Amino acid sequence: MTTRPGHWSFTRWKTVGELEALEVHHPLFRSRLFLQGAHLAQFATHDEPEWLWLSETARFETGRAIRGGIPLCWPWFGVPSRNPPEVRKRIRSKDSHGFARTALWKLEDVRESAHDVEIFLSLAANNDFMDAWDGHALLLATFNFSVSGCQIALTTTNLGTTPLAYTQALHTYLPTPDIDRTRIQGLEGSDYIDTLQDWSYHQQKGDLVFDGETDRIYESGSSLVVATPRCRRTLNAIGSDSTVVWNPGPAKARTLSDFPDTDWKSMLCVETANALSDYRVLNEGQSHTLGVLIGRT
Repeated sequence: MTTRPGHWSFTRWKTVGELEALEVHHPLFRSRLFLQGAHLAQFATHDEPEWLWLSETARFETGRAIRGGIPLCWPWFGVPSRNPPEVRKRIRSKDSHGFARTALWKLEDVRESAHDVEIFLSLAANNDFMDAWDGHALLLATFNFSVSGCQIALTTTNLGTTPLAYTQALHTYLPTPDIDRTRIQGLEGSDYIDTLQDWSYHQQKGDLVFDGETDRIYESGSSLVVATPRCRRTLNAIGSDSTVVWNPGPAKARTLSDFPDTDWKSMLCVETANALSDYRVLNEGQSHTLGVLIGRT
């Protein structure tokens, strides 16, 4: 059911630092979604710990990316120089991960029921961003929350007259009580690029376990299970044939902003992506949806 802003049953506006957010307080679940970056920072079902990791030192400032939750990396992923030539030729910035994660999105709709809440945000990627990127597209981010989990879908529509090439990722931060006793199931047999070993190719053998800094781009969009000492979460991807797994390890953690030195022990990132050779090309008027459903096993 759609209701007018300010007349929702479970959703409320909340100011956090310098940023505006939509908070959902449903009898079955809760969430916090920022308009800057269409950034989902928190989600949990009733009486459960948070499903997403959020840095205790995260800063909620205009123009600053939030450390944790699910940042949306678009229209390029990673450093510009590591993107495919078709993507790179549109980039006019040296910044990593694009501009969508710090742009101010527009609230389109909130739909509530006794079972779920759905929120729709949009971003017109037009001439306002011409200093960073050459393109014209419309983004729609859809968030669905329920007792079963949360689903995020990012739809890109090319509003330009020439083919649009881009990379992207849903940069999901997940919590764990102990990274040493955490594993990811579902990647066995997948080829991956290890960015820490001169971007060389390898093949995953068995479950993925963590031993210090990890930064891998898997050529796989398979369903995954993240098993921690506390719980097991499923991640089911939509529109993706690449998955990024990241943990900074102790040395890298000390160099990161808004990241306590020892927090690498209690988090990991599993990113649903269109990265490297999995970049997407849209002709005029075409759309593509990248999504992830995070749930229980």
